[in-house]
Amino acid sequence: MEKMHQHDISGKKLSIAIILNLVITLAQVIGGTIASSLSLLSDALHNFSDVMALIISWFAHKISHKDVEMQKTFGYKRAEILAALFNASVLVGVGIFLIYEAAKRLYHPEPVGSLLVIILGLFGIVVNGGTVFFLHQDASKNLNIKAAYLHLLGDVLTSVAVTLGGILMLLWNIYYVDALISIAIALYLIYASSGVIRESIDILMEFSPLNINVDRINKRLCNIPEVDNIHHVHIWRVGEHDIFLEAHIDFNENVTLEKATEIIENVEKILKEEFGITHSTLQPEFKRTDNKSLINKECGR
Repeated sequence: MEKMHQHDISGKKLSIAIILNLVITLAQVIGGTIASSLSLLSDALHNFSDVMALIISWFAHKISHKDVEMQKTFGYKRAEILAALFNASVLVGVGIFLIYEAAKRLYHPEPVGSLLVIILGLFGIVVNGGTVFFLHQDASKNLNIKAAYLHLLGDVLTSVAVTLGGILMLLWNIYYVDALISIAIALYLIYASSGVIRESIDILMEFSPLNINVDRINKRLCNIPEVDNIHHVHIWRVGEHDIFLEAHIDFNENVTLEKATEIIENVEKILKEEFGITHSTLQPEFKRTDNKSLINKECGR
């Protein structure tokens, strides 16, 4: 019930963030066109990408909690991972486009309506700052919301940069600073997105989480008196927090089925409490002549 309640709260926060970002995007498009400000239009494009990202995040967050089905035994847990990967990749694309447009503007600087840039930049700081506040707590618990949060945090920083640039242009008529700010915004977007892209790909490729050490698991389980060795180990994540393990366990004596069940229950408890592995599938064996490699390269997933 508590998990479902948290899911509802996160969905409402994403809905509020979508509405606020639609408002600021429209304001910046109009203002940037009137003021002929590339940095303001860049920020508007960034905000529009945020609107799309938030909509995708909201949809993915919603369907990820659907019940499992006979043909979808893992459910839709990876919907949020796909959304995070897509949103972060879009941010990289937006960053590259902004660099291209800013480079052209550096060669041909144009007068900018600085006062309007400052006003809309301050407006962006207030609105985006509010949405960042809404999602801050959830971002540490969910990769999908973290991707949306990075979009919004980038908005706050870019709005600050746009405002400072507007002040510089108003005071000293240094119009090329508008393009330089756009480049700085773009580089930040690319940098901030790379971590989310890397983690999303790791999950989709079924790589083991970085905090899971297979050798440590091997040593820990082999300290159990009845366990001779473990082999054919696979560890992967279905979603961000669902860590699965499958392995073969060799017993050093021909135990009864009841005893084997008791040992396996103990192993599952160790894996969950000491290593954070939420689901384990363990195959008990005795004197089986198979490959005893911890990681069997011949049968990789």
